Amino acid sequence: MTASASRPSLLRVALITGLAASTMLTGACAGRGGKPKDTAYVARDVDTLYSEAKRRLDTGNAVLAAALFDEVERQHPYSPWARRAQLMSAFSYYVAKDYNKAIQSATRFLSIHPGNKDAPYAYYLIALSYYEQISDVERDQKITQQARTSLQEVIRRFPNTQYAADARLKLDLVEDHLAGKEMEIGRFYEKSGKWIAADIRFQNVVNNYQSTSHTPEALFRLVETSLALGLPEEAQKYAAVLGANYPGNEWYQKAYKLMNKYAPGATAS
Repeated sequence: MTASASRPSLLRVALITGLAASTMLTGACAGRGGKPKDTAYVARDVDTLYSEAKRRLDTGNAVLAAALFDEVERQHPYSPWARRAQLMSAFSYYVAKDYNKAIQSATRFLSIHPGNKDAPYAYYLIALSYYEQISDVERDQKITQQARTSLQEVIRRFPNTQYAADARLKLDLVEDHLAGKEMEIGRFYEKSGKWIAADIRFQNVVNNYQSTSHTPEALFRLVETSLALGLPEEAQKYAAVLGANYPGNEWYQKAYKLMNKYAPGATAS
């Protein structure tokens, strides 16, 4: 899963224009070839160093740009450029797909400048860095959970920003992903005859991810597990919820047939 569709408008406008282009810098190049040796310590004035870092970023060498922005802060820690360089470093690591370093840099920026005007973007960049690492539904979902938490934090802290608007869209996809994982595990338990374990997973989808596309199936599966556990009244309850919220859904049709077959005295309505 990627955030590439929203990246140009949100990232470039928010950072490259908002931070880097806000200062019209000119300066000499720090080195040639874009190799790691270009970041070797050489005392340089802050304008030259920052300008070179931005030039490297603009020409596609995000790895070297990040290192040079870090060097701005190291060589000139008390200059006004140090704060900008911290966030530009985080952005450069993000562009370079070094998401762990992007998170570390953005987190450090927030620890030093918690009330800065660019704090919303730093939170958003952390969320994006987790979001970009979301793996397929068959793998561990720790990163997905971290993405969810970070996106929710952006929405909670900055509800009226462009970052929150994008975070809401991404949160829907993240929650659908997490619900899909719960469904996969629940189906496995159900096929293994572990009805209670399966029931818990399906309930988790209904309780915590009810706005996702997996909810109708989860309700149907709860009808199945309830019947298997000898709880027809519970099965009727889930079938009724399914019918009330998804009356034309295929999973409701299946639940209706199942109730008629195995619990005729408590059919879905």
